[in-house]
Amino acid sequence: MAEPAAASRLLDTLQLAERPRPRAVARWPHAHWLAVGTVCLGAFLGQLTASVTSLVFPALEGHFAAPFAAVEWVSLAYLLVLVALLAPVGRLSDLIGRKTVYLGGFAVFAAASLGAGLAGNLGVLIACRAVQAVGGAMMQANSVALVARGVPERAMRTALGVQAAAQALGLALGPTLGGLLVAHASWRWAFWVNVPIGVLGMLAGWFLLPRTFPDGRGPARTADREGRFDLAGLLLLAASSTALLLALSAASGLPLPGWAVAALLAAAAAGTLALVRQERRADRPLVPPGLVNTPGIRAGLLVALIGYLLLFCPLVLEPVVLAGHGTGTTAAGAAITALPAAFALAATVGGALLPRRWSDAARCRCGALTAAAGLLALAALPAPGPWTSAGPLLLTGYGLGLLLPANNALVMRAIPAQSSAVGGGLVNMVRSLGTALGTALPVLAVHQAGPAAGGRVVLLLLAAVAALAVRLCRG
Repeated sequence: MAEPAAASRLLDTLQLAERPRPRAVARWPHAHWLAVGTVCLGAFLGQLTASVTSLVFPALEGHFAAPFAAVEWVSLAYLLVLVALLAPVGRLSDLIGRKTVYLGGFAVFAAASLGAGLAGNLGVLIACRAVQAVGGAMMQANSVALVARGVPERAMRTALGVQAAAQALGLALGPTLGGLLVAHASWRWAFWVNVPIGVLGMLAGWFLLPRTFPDGRGPARTADREGRFDLAGLLLLAASSTALLLALSAASGLPLPGWAVAALLAAAAAGTLALVRQERRADRPLVPPGLVNTPGIRAGLLVALIGYLLLFCPLVLEPVVLAGHGTGTTAAGAAITALPAAFALAATVGGALLPRRWSDAARCRCGALTAAAGLLALAALPAPGPWTSAGPLLLTGYGLGLLLPANNALVMRAIPAQSSAVGGGLVNMVRSLGTALGTALPVLAVHQAGPAAGGRVVLLLLAAVAALAVRLCRG
């Protein structure tokens, strides 16, 4: 009994580390929007990092005299650690406090970003990116839960839309900012730019985020803390997600023989089956089976994966397609920005244009249909150019901006409050998997069939997937 008692005392100490907001802030009727703004800093930072980093690959190849397959690990290491940690960090956050873990995420992310900018060789840079992903998981696993549990029910969809818009803003600004930093400063600033944002996030969170357990009594004081941490589940999750992402990365240029890719896919499938068995018998599972098996939650997670696949795939595909039709980099970048810009617009104010009586499920279906129409229009273009592509990209982004916030609201309403960080971690985990699929699919198609034919096949496939999301959206 000594070990559970020691763990109990540690969790009590970590809970007490959460400081309440100043009274003036807590008493303000609109204080929940200050908390949403703090969460938006983390959402913006995560997507800014993802889109800025992709712009520094050529500079890293030249600076470290390394091939692209080696430089690609700067992104791959981040994705591998992030996907593996989102669910377990969410589980830990439900025990010791989402505010504690979220603020710690800003600190870890900022420190790792500083180290990445100072890296003297590629191995150190990749290691710093892995540590950066730990901080990213601490933020992302809690972001959706902090919003969903911190605002009134009537404002949840709007608040989740604002968070999604912050992600889209980071995604839209990343390429421009990354290009400017690399061209006029150094690739190191692509990482150092995260440091002041991280410090600002820590300060804002300290004063503006409410305590996770207002009365000081949370799951860590109940039977929820009984049982051992699910280390086997963590290892199986890490192994299966790593195998899957390594197999996907082969489509993006990682030099692996065919037999190795097949072995990785088999390992991912076997690891997933073993993880399901482990979670069914664990005392305190990382991912409670009852949570995932709830029909509304299961469908909502699949829609979230589809949504981010539809969001990221055109962002990777269209620069290649437009370049194949003679479009310059600047014009292509301006056209592609239409997608995240429309996403941000729809996520914040687009829902106001729909009938108020519409449920979140109806808004999801409308968003998925709109995105499907945009993707079909993009596939039908005979000669894609920056001006002709911008319209369909706007339509696609607008549809996704309606779809994802409403779907996230449906998922979070279906998740019990005591498991909200686990649920938020699952939403972000499938989002990361959708991002990885959206990155690998266009590279594979273009490699096999060329920019024009391969791009059209991918867009038609995405439109079909969007139509599937229409059927999955339910209240």
